[in-house]
Amino acid sequence: MNSTSLCVSCPHHDSGFCGTLLGSEDARRNQRFQTLRAGAQIAVRNQAAADVLVLCTGWAFRYLQLADGRRQILKFMLPGDVLSPATIFQKNYPSSVKALTDVMLSGFPRTAIRERCAIGPGAPSAVASTSIAEMRDVTELATILGQCSAEERIAYLLLRLMSGIAARNVIRDNRYPFPLRQQHIADAVGLTPVHVSRVFGLLRERGVLTMSEGVLTVFDVPQLERLGSLK
Repeated sequence: MNSTSLCVSCPHHDSGFCGTLLGSEDARRNQRFQTLRAGAQIAVRNQAAADVLVLCTGWAFRYLQLADGRRQILKFMLPGDVLSPATIFQKNYPSSVKALTDVMLSGFPRTAIRERCAIGPGAPSAVASTSIAEMRDVTELATILGQCSAEERIAYLLLRLMSGIAARNVIRDNRYPFPLRQQHIADAVGLTPVHVSRVFGLLRERGVLTMSEGVLTVFDVPQLERLGSLK
């Protein structure tokens, strides 16, 4: 695939991780693309990673799987996100990654990123920003799982996703594209799907939000923020 034709209309072309790396002709020449269907396995924990992958389109999620089949979703990823920032520094994936929807991925060789970091300030800054954001997400996830109620956990997750979606899309009437199923939400916040359904029912009854046919509609953002915002 031709990287120029694919990247020229991308909203992340001139900013963030991709935009910084694409300032290099060598990076563009080494850039590789792939498309995968919803549900496809993108990466497996401890598997070698030749490229650092960035999500171009669609949704994906990073997770850890327990021996008995239980799953902890660590992060939902949106276009422009690096699928596993750790692969910038190490060869193996520390967690698994799966496509939530149909996705397009862009891959940069780890060696090309390191070379880019050595010749200018832009790439190290992009890598640092990505790593700092990753640490923040891990810290907040540990806090909400350890200290928050079911309502607070779900409200926190929705607020984080709403912010990410709004940064990438034009949102009208607080209606957000939302391809997650209740099982995904349950695996992200440490609850059962039944418990998630009960919380969504309560939030719907209070007039806070509804979720239907892949769309999250929020009627009372301040109430959701009171439940899910971290100080």
